[in-house]
Amino acid sequence: MRSALDRLVSWTGLALALVLLVAGGLLTWASVFIGDQVQQQLSAQDIVMPEGEALSSLPEEDAAALEEYAGSPLDSGPEARAYADHYILAHMNAASEGRTYSEVSGEFLSLSDEEKASEEGQALGQLRQTLFMGNTLRGLLLYGFAFATVGTIAGIAAVTAFVAAAALLFLALLGLRHARQVTTVQAPIAQPVTV
Repeated sequence: MRSALDRLVSWTGLALALVLLVAGGLLTWASVFIGDQVQQQLSAQDIVMPEGEALSSLPEEDAAALEEYAGSPLDSGPEARAYADHYILAHMNAASEGRTYSEVSGEFLSLSDEEKASEEGQALGQLRQTLFMGNTLRGLLLYGFAFATVGTIAGIAAVTAFVAAAALLFLALLGLRHARQVTTVQAPIAQPVTV
């Protein structure tokens, strides 16, 4: 009975190890695919991270967040996030005096046609357009960051699946070995036949 239970548990462990190996392989593929796509799509935009005067013109906190990437091509999720949150957003906030697109758009839409045609109205309309484009670009870059993060998580999950598969494989083989030993020890000893 003990031998049968050891075999059942061991074969179940081997099956789970196989499932984890397949999952680890798929997660590795997902991680590599996502990483490649994020890098290719961001590189295609041909954005270079700000440096020099472009950094010194930013608020101190924003410049500090961008310093480690200064002058490098924007081709990774963390760079996309830094550029979106500390370069584009800093310029948007400076241009709008901290107002959001929604606030500026609401101000513009509340103007009469005559007010929209005035120099101030035209400037507000241009600011509205600038904030819209800035928010759009920020959103796209932050999507790149989000996908890069998903790829990183998939890579960590792949390593975890491979480690768990190796542990299950080792334990399953120990279980099968133990089942064989129990069978050998418990095998009945043949009694001599007396006539």
